[in-house]
Order: sequence, then C-alpha cells, then structure tokens
Amino acid sequence: MSVRHAKLRDIEALGELLDGYRVFYDQPSDPAGARNFLAHRLGLGDAHLLVDEGEDGELLGFVQLYPLFSTVRLAPLWLLNDLFVAPNARQRGIGRALMNAARDLALANGVRHLKLATQIENRVAQGLYESLGWRRDTVFQHYALTVDDRVLEESCR
Repeated sequence: MSVRHAKLRDIEALGELLDGYRVFYDQPSDPAGARNFLAHRLGLGDAHLLVDEGEDGELLGFVQLYPLFSTVRLAPLWLLNDLFVAPNARQRGIGRALMNAARDLALANGVRHLKLATQIENRVAQGLYESLGWRRDTVFQHYALTVDDRVLEESCR
C-alpha cells in the first residue's frame, strides 16, 4: 500500500472513486462533476487529498480533509470530510492506512484536532474510526441547514 498526496494526473481515476463515494451516499452518478470538483480542490489547494495507490498504480481509495479553525480551542482543526475505498479493495487495511496518513499529515502540520461525521447506519466505518481512537461527540449536538432561495424566502416571512 502506498498513501500519497493526490496529483492532477489522478483526476480521472480519482473522479471515479469520488463518484462511487457520492453514489454510496445516495447521490446521482456524475463522473464529470466529480472530476471537476476534484480539479478545483487540487487547483485551489483548499483541501488535503490523499490517495492509496496499489502496486499496479490503480487508485484504491482516498481521504479528503478541509482546514477549519476552532474559536474555542484557538487553534486550527481539520474536517475529515471524505473517506472511500473502492468496493473491490475493501477489507485490506486501506481505510485504516488512509485514516492513519490523515492523522500523521495533521500532526506534521501542527493540527491537533480532527473531526468527522458519518451516517448513523454506517457501522463499518464507525468500527474503523473507534478502533483508531476516534470518539463519538457527546458534548455538542450538530445541526445542518440546506440553504437555497426557497428556504431563504420562507424564513423571511
């Protein structure tokens, strides 16, 4: 296994992985959109994107982290937003390797706090996270808001 930083030359294969990740989360397949999204992330450098490359050069999985800041901690933190391993490459330690590489990258950059969210039903991922020392947040409730024109109009009434 070889975990490394993604490069622009990885966009085609990485786009297929990202599309699979999105389909896993019940989104419609959009390989072109996935490639475009990744090209923007790599071009802007606004995310840390690591890939696991198999011995034959095939990309087997990825992890993507977004830099944030914690006002309470007065320190940077990273959101581990995406972790995906190709279905044909699962149960080989790739997810674990990517998670460990994400942790090591954070430490190397002076980031001492990572956070993530996963679907409540995703017990496989939760088992991996907990085996690596991640703990479920019992202090804060997390909320989400989808903002579009309709929501804004309704909230202004």
